[in-house]
Amino acid sequence: MRYVLDTSFLIDYMRGDPPTVARFARMFEDGDALFVNEVAVCELASGVAPDAEGAMAALLEPLEFIQPGPEAAITAGQWRQAARRRGAMLSVPDALIAAAADTMDATVLTRNPRDFALTPARVEAY
Repeated sequence: MRYVLDTSFLIDYMRGDPPTVARFARMFEDGDALFVNEVAVCELASGVAPDAEGAMAALLEPLEFIQPGPEAAITAGQWRQAARRRGAMLSVPDALIAAAADTMDATVLTRNPRDFALTPARVEAY
């Protein structure tokens, strides 16, 4: 499988959440392709204590960093516009993470699947 990791997954891993840590290890054992984009990395880094920066770097090192390009950004904007027209709110970070996953033919792995319900991206809760 191909997964774009949502910030919630990265945070839970950094906190040492046992099911998240086990899932992370299992994905590597299964040969899953794991991706992150600048949005998830930025959100993670904004809450990391200085003494945990090494642990954050170790978490991110084996992941493939993707920047899907302007097409994904345009798609994310269109999804936000469609949500707004329906009276709903899709955040910029969630729209960009979902669009990155959609572009990569990957699934967003998140603790918060409702955050992505306004997009057509594949989403899996952990």
